[in-house]
Amino acid sequence: MYVIVSLSILLDVFVPILPSGVLVIAAATTAAGTAATGTTAAGTTTARDAVEMASSVHGGTHLAEIISLVVCAATASVLGDMVAYRLAWRGGDRFDRAISRSRRLTAAQERLGAALTRGGGGLVVLARFAPAGRSVVSLGAGVAHRTVREFLPWSALAGLAWAAYSVSLGYFGGHWLGTSWMSTALSVVALFAAGSAAAYLVRRPQRRTAH
Repeated sequence: MYVIVSLSILLDVFVPILPSGVLVIAAATTAAGTAATGTTAAGTTTARDAVEMASSVHGGTHLAEIISLVVCAATASVLGDMVAYRLAWRGGDRFDRAISRSRRLTAAQERLGAALTRGGGGLVVLARFAPAGRSVVSLGAGVAHRTVREFLPWSALAGLAWAAYSVSLGYFGGHWLGTSWMSTALSVVALFAAGSAAAYLVRRPQRRTAH
């Protein structure tokens, strides 16, 4: 399961329609359901000490699985960003011409450059949640020849924030509502809501301050 999730996250920087977020949520929901099942099974034991020991073991295994999923998703996100960044860096002229044909992409690239220059890479984090925002940011940073030192820390923070949010949605949805289609659907809706909010903030014109 982790291999499929990682590949989806790695590739959706090039194919944004891949359901990487949905797969992360589904994996986290499954992990939450497995933990709940293990705890229930442990509760049927007659010896109290055995119940406590089994619950502790299941809880530790469950926590490790959730942390592993977050790390796996975040790592795949950063790797995908860096691959896109490097490809755009090397094929800068070609990508630059493609971006220049779109006023929206050109504006996004300009905002990204300004944000990274002044250390305000929060735009990179926001764009990770927005539909196709990750692609625009990673390719734009490469085309603009932003340094790795400028881009990588924000890419890592963005990947970690997105992974933690997606896994949390799946985990709490599965923990509270069970491993049903309803819990997964509600978690996916919450993920898309965050994406819509991020897209609005990324597209919102910057306020100009009077000098």
